[in-house]
Amino acid sequence: MSTYFEKNIDQNKKNWYLFDAKDQVLGRLATQIARVLRGKHKPTFTKHVDAGDFAVVINADKIALTGEKWTDKKYFDHSGYTSGLRIRSAREVVEGANPDDLIRRAVWGMLDKNKLGRAQMTKLKVYAKAEHPHKAQKVVPYTEPKRTVARPTGPNKKTTAAKAK
Repeated sequence: MSTYFEKNIDQNKKNWYLFDAKDQVLGRLATQIARVLRGKHKPTFTKHVDAGDFAVVINADKIALTGEKWTDKKYFDHSGYTSGLRIRSAREVVEGANPDDLIRRAVWGMLDKNKLGRAQMTKLKVYAKAEHPHKAQKVVPYTEPKRTVARPTGPNKKTTAAKAK
C-alpha cells in the first residue's frame, strides 16, 4: 500500500483560527487546538506533512480545570543542576510569569515529539489577555464541526459499532 500524499497542498495558504480559553476545560480545548495545528480538520490531511493552520489562543489565564486539578496537578521542571527540580501546581503555573504555559504543555503533549511536532508548535500563539497582535492575519473564531451520529442499520436496528462488540 502506498502512502497518500496530496499533490496540491498550498503551503502559503494557511488559515488563522482564534480560540477563546475563557471558562474552557483545558484538555478539551487542547485537543481542538492540536487538531488545527496538525491539519486533521482538513480533508487533505496527511500525517507526515505540515499542512495545519495557525491557532491564536486568548484569555489563557482564565482557563478552567475540572475537579481538584488546580492543586493536585503538578508540573515538573528541572534546571539540570543538582537539586534543581522545581515542582509547581497548576495554580502556581497560571499565576506565575507565563500563564500561557499550561496550554502550551497540554497541546505539546498531543503532538508528535519530532521535527514535525516542533514545527507545528511554532504555529501556536498563546496570550494571557484578550488582546493579540494578529489582527492583520484575519483571524476567524474556530467553530468545531458537527459530529455525525451512527444511524441504526441492519435487520435488528443496532448500530454497526454495537455489532462489533
